[in-house]
Amino acid sequence: MPTLLLRLAGPMQSWGTTSRFDQRDTGKEPSKSGVIGLLAAALGIDREVWNDELKSLAALTMAVRHDRPGVLKRDYQTAGCASTDKMRRADGSLSEDGVTSQRHYLADAVFLVALEGPDRSLLERAHAALNNPVWPLALGRKSYVPSEPIGLEGGVVDRPLLDALAAWPWLAAQRKWEAIPERLLVSIESSDGTGALRMDQPLSSFAERRFGARSVRSDWVNLTAEVSHAVA
Repeated sequence: MPTLLLRLAGPMQSWGTTSRFDQRDTGKEPSKSGVIGLLAAALGIDREVWNDELKSLAALTMAVRHDRPGVLKRDYQTAGCASTDKMRRADGSLSEDGVTSQRHYLADAVFLVALEGPDRSLLERAHAALNNPVWPLALGRKSYVPSEPIGLEGGVVDRPLLDALAAWPWLAAQRKWEAIPERLLVSIESSDGTGALRMDQPLSSFAERRFGARSVRSDWVNLTAEVSHAVA
């Protein structure tokens, strides 16, 4: 069965699934809702739309290889907190109350995401859109831009999920203090219900924001391809 591979690499990325108001969380890996939203942006699917193409993308089986897990960080932000500041409310009135928020993110993370499904033409359309997106692509938040192209050359392969993740070279450029890993952690969607529940399965348009549960289990893959990156 064909598999689409994506590279998610950047100085900052955030994949929240429980964020509310002034507290913004992030998971330790890309969420399915975030990855499908990224593909929707590349394809130009409006956030108000829940069409057959988006349903087909949401039905793909997803796995994530942790090439560089990154470091969990917290950003403390303020808005309108100076004594002279005034903030405009949604109804147009002015407020003198400042707002603080805490936003968690992953620093220096690199992931290889795999999406498997029977419709190769859908995967090829998504792959082409990643290289020529309709709307700008971001890693969970608009300001978190990728440091490398998300679309990979030859990113649609005729391999099942785990085989595709094992065969693709390590994406994180080796640093002088790092050893090239022999195996990498993989989080893979489980059809038999084993693993942890994640509430990030899209069930509606992104404007409506309805998400269901899916099961995700952890596994390891041994790298079978040579690393082509030079030492940084």
